[in-house]
Amino acid sequence: MTSSANSISPAPTPLRRPSQALAAVAIALLMGLQALTTDLYLPALPLLTHELGATVTAAQLTMSALLLAFGLGQLVWGPLSDRYGRRPVLLAGLSAYVVASVVASTVGSIELLIALRMLQGLAVAAAVVVARAMVRDLYEPAQGAQVMARGLSGLGMIAIASPIIGGIVTATLGWRAAFLTVACGGAAALALVVWRLPETLAPERRRVAGGLRGMSSGWGEVLRHPGFRAWALLTCCSYGGLFVYLAGSSFVYIGVLGLGPLGYGAVAATCSMSYLAGTLVCRRRLVRLGVAGSVQQAAWLTALAAVAFAVQALLGIQTLAAVWLPQLIYQFAHGTHMPCSQVGAVAPFPHKAGVASALSGCASALVAFVIGLGLGHFLDNTTRALAWGVALFAALTCLCAWTLVRRHGDVVHQRETPVDTAARGQA
Repeated sequence: MTSSANSISPAPTPLRRPSQALAAVAIALLMGLQALTTDLYLPALPLLTHELGATVTAAQLTMSALLLAFGLGQLVWGPLSDRYGRRPVLLAGLSAYVVASVVASTVGSIELLIALRMLQGLAVAAAVVVARAMVRDLYEPAQGAQVMARGLSGLGMIAIASPIIGGIVTATLGWRAAFLTVACGGAAALALVVWRLPETLAPERRRVAGGLRGMSSGWGEVLRHPGFRAWALLTCCSYGGLFVYLAGSSFVYIGVLGLGPLGYGAVAATCSMSYLAGTLVCRRRLVRLGVAGSVQQAAWLTALAAVAFAVQALLGIQTLAAVWLPQLIYQFAHGTHMPCSQVGAVAPFPHKAGVASALSGCASALVAFVIGLGLGHFLDNTTRALAWGVALFAALTCLCAWTLVRRHGDVVHQRETPVDTAARGQA
């Protein structure tokens, strides 16, 4: 009887598997939209603040509101991609992103710009959450970390170019042109999905549970997994330190240290280069140390950055080198923390990768939102707020890597949940 039942069970649907190179390019471009959305407009932030007659706090809401929508959006897009597939979610999100970016270039008030930045954040959430889920669709955790590192190397190149391009565009054409440039990036990603990127989630692997109850049950199952909590917390801490820099650096470098938009763009690009170098080292380190071991080793550099920033803040040192050099160290270590933590968070959930990716991304985005709300109140004519903020999150990153990740972060031997095991058997 069992044999008969098995004989009539539907065969897995064959999917056109993208090459590893195409997968890495897609991941780089889709996840790179987040860097493009934040980094390219940073040189324009002081100028648009002035031209729209906004306060620094209101201007920072253009960043923090984007991050809030980005985080909450993932909670919607992730389960939808698990239910309907990756491509439909990508097509909807990227189309909305292009429209929002074009309209943002025409606004006449900071309030409308904030609203459109929220729409941008909601739309780009689709690209990022699906990119992470695609890695789990296509690869086992160890190989997935390698592919994610390759993709994030490409993201690093986008992050390098974004502030430079933003500085040039802002200095020559004004801040509105920066949003049109962002729209072009979104259009390029949309074109890739339409013409080259196949669906990666087979129909038989899609979750059939619908509605709020089905979505929330998936959330609870993911949240209860100790490995997910360890890796998601590491993502939050490491990204928190990065976002302190993103939200405050333009005001510090331009307003306190006296750099212009082009100079700021060049400095920001070197930090992205350091991140890129970190992802390249991560790919080699993974072979020798594994995912959890790589993170624990990188945490020593994160600790060095924390000490350097704390010393700078305590002594009141306000020089370019005192801010710039510790950030280079932090970014280099971040190049290991991010690809490893993003793969680690989804590793135990091959059939709920969208949900796991969404919850991890939402948590880090909400942390960034809180940072954006609070940082504007602490920024003054010094570098202290930036230094203390990065130092705090760097210390938390180290603590998480050396405790929770060490205890629960083995992505190779993590057990799947009972539901995932059953789903894998059915597939």
